[in-house]
Amino acid sequence: MAKNLLIVESPAKAKTIEGYLGKDFLVKSSYGHIRDLVKTDDAIDTEDNFKQKYEVPSDKKALVSELKKLAKSAETVWLASDEDREGEAISWHLFETLGLKDDKTKRIVFHEITKPAILKAIESPRKIDFNLVNAQQARRVLDRLVGFELSPVLWRKVKPSLSAGRVQSVAVRLIVERERDINKFNAEAAFKIVAIFNTGNAKDRFKAELPQRFATVEEANQFLNDCANAVFQIKSLETKPSKRTPSAPFTTSTLQQEASRKLGFSVARTMQVAQRLYEAGRITYMRTDSVNLSDTALQGAQAEIINAYGEKYHKLRQYRTKSAGAQEAHEAIRPTYFNDHTIDGDNSEKRLYELIWKRSIASQMSEAEFEKTTAKISISSRTEDLVATGEVMKFDGFLKVYFESSDDDNDEIDLDNSDNAILPPLSKGQDLKLEIMHATERFSRPPARFTEASLVKKLEELGIGRPSTYAPTISTIQNRGYVVKEDRDGKERAYRVLTLNGGQVNSQTKTEITGAERNKMFPTDIGVLVNDFLVQHFKGIVDYHFTAKVEKEFDEIAQGFKEWTDMLSNFYGPFHSEVQNTLDNADRATHERELGVDPVSGKPISVRVGRFGPLVQIGTADDEEKPVFASLRKGQMIETITLEEALELFKLPKKVGEFEGKEMTVAIGRFGPYIRHNSSFYSLPKGLDPLDVEQDQAIQIIEEKRQKDKDKVIKIFDENPEAKIENGRWGPFVRFGKQNLKIPKGTEVEKITYADVLKWAEEDSKSPSARKAAKATKATKTTAKKTTTKKATAKKK
Repeated sequence: MAKNLLIVESPAKAKTIEGYLGKDFLVKSSYGHIRDLVKTDDAIDTEDNFKQKYEVPSDKKALVSELKKLAKSAETVWLASDEDREGEAISWHLFETLGLKDDKTKRIVFHEITKPAILKAIESPRKIDFNLVNAQQARRVLDRLVGFELSPVLWRKVKPSLSAGRVQSVAVRLIVERERDINKFNAEAAFKIVAIFNTGNAKDRFKAELPQRFATVEEANQFLNDCANAVFQIKSLETKPSKRTPSAPFTTSTLQQEASRKLGFSVARTMQVAQRLYEAGRITYMRTDSVNLSDTALQGAQAEIINAYGEKYHKLRQYRTKSAGAQEAHEAIRPTYFNDHTIDGDNSEKRLYELIWKRSIASQMSEAEFEKTTAKISISSRTEDLVATGEVMKFDGFLKVYFESSDDDNDEIDLDNSDNAILPPLSKGQDLKLEIMHATERFSRPPARFTEASLVKKLEELGIGRPSTYAPTISTIQNRGYVVKEDRDGKERAYRVLTLNGGQVNSQTKTEITGAERNKMFPTDIGVLVNDFLVQHFKGIVDYHFTAKVEKEFDEIAQGFKEWTDMLSNFYGPFHSEVQNTLDNADRATHERELGVDPVSGKPISVRVGRFGPLVQIGTADDEEKPVFASLRKGQMIETITLEEALELFKLPKKVGEFEGKEMTVAIGRFGPYIRHNSSFYSLPKGLDPLDVEQDQAIQIIEEKRQKDKDKVIKIFDENPEAKIENGRWGPFVRFGKQNLKIPKGTEVEKITYADVLKWAEEDSKSPSARKAAKATKATKTTAKKTTTKKATAKKK
């Protein structure tokens, strides 16, 4: 048996570290936390100094038994969980649960999984830092109290099965308030003037813009007419050198933002991939607020830059963390070895690693140098000046490696952009020839909806959450149905363009698509309802300053400046009173809104959140006839739907004729619009309005789907019609009842027999994944059976 037992959080990390240590070390994984608060209401005793009751979950019991046995026979147990608060708490839970002795236990931390870092950590062990443990306990207890006490209030006053949380409720509030700002926004139009000139040589063309805009079409028209016979001259020329400096190396937040912009990764995916890179020893620890780089890293980056690009491209830079609440700060996220420009791994790992490598290397490179020229152009018939700018790169510096994206990169781009990459040779007093001038109507834009990246940025700015919380917060608000991340189609909008060409001003109306969104975060009606209820009755919990203040108090506990139980006492007393007061006195929230009167029946039309989501209703429960209901369509919201839009919803389901003696009906379901025919469902093509579908089109959709299904089947076996060879997304496969069977590589599809199918089906049923699925199905059935028995017993009683 090994003298030393070293326990880390993940098996991947254990495998990497085991290769660095000798035979005296046995490296095992705890697979994250090995115990948690019990699920019952008595998990935290608020009367006894917030004492907690923990349990080892059933799926961890065998692991705990194994670790206890190994710890007992080892001379020293090394606790090597992550270096943040959560990691410190995992070490404490291991110490308590495994019954470890203080004199036989050592705590080590490292921010990169390399041999020198591991050996250095073992040379300088420490004890468990109880300040960090207490900070994590304070967060865990406070979040459990908020969740456990708020959720029942929502069940009684809003809707069953809802839940609330301290950080996620604030994130939802940000998204709801941004949506309301957008809905209230009124776009204002103004005319932008852009002209194209040349110097007499048609090749020397460049753009110039009028700095101010005209509010009315009359003013824009007057300006263009005044320019029809004007003389244009270079009034002044100014050339200035400018520099652009690189961004700091990545923190958790900036990595999440940049991976979203450049790679299209969700925040959760970024953290999953970064975790794999860290555990494989490729990058430093991925949960950090710090932009600092160690001396080793600075030397490594310097050597690589000089070697790859030359001395003039290197500039030593030491960044300092600006965030006041930065606490899990040890080092920025960087490659462990700068000479590894790329790595082996899957596509996601390669792309994220290269992003981290480029950002880290660029942070230690020289500034990019530019020369910016600004030319002012006088107009003989007007007092205003047109302005032309051009920028020339003199030295690329860090841009040779990396250019940071911004949140606006994916937004609408102005097609009348007047920037010039470079200006032709110009001189003061030089006359210019006007080729064409446009006055284009442009509209002011509402605040941008949040992407996952910009939401992380906003939370960080407000001091809400920490590196470890951004990804789970964003996942939680989507999983709970309070927020959806999706694309939305834009709407067509007309705009006017005035053109001065050949001394004449012409006007024309063009159209553009505005408001199209891609991967943006929208609040759902239930998210709005829960948010409004919390803001009304628990303003403190969803207050931005309160949430940031709590984070600051966690930091003070971590630094030993504040007692964690005192902090919780100050919070819990007023909060618990607020909960009781709301349960006793608050009205039930419905988010109901009256839209008007149905022109056919004369009954009121209202919109509200129902049991299965938002709906429109004609009539009331008191009427003799039952009310008529219709679900809202994607993109429609209770706050913004109009009476006209609501009336349209009652036109569905719509009968569109018959086919093969059976009726065809168009409707909208959970997965979008569809045609129902003979108990079968056929999805409508994207972009086709269900109200526009007529009989011939419906028949065509049905026949095309049938043909597609027919083309999918390569062969049906005579011995059993349930056995078929089909064309799938990844090529041919065998569908055998509920089993989808892979065809072994090199097998000729035409020669597959029914005996082959039976053989593959038997092999598949014995595979670990099949056994796991069967076990899950059995567990589900057992749970359902128990629930039914419990209900029956309760009914009997």
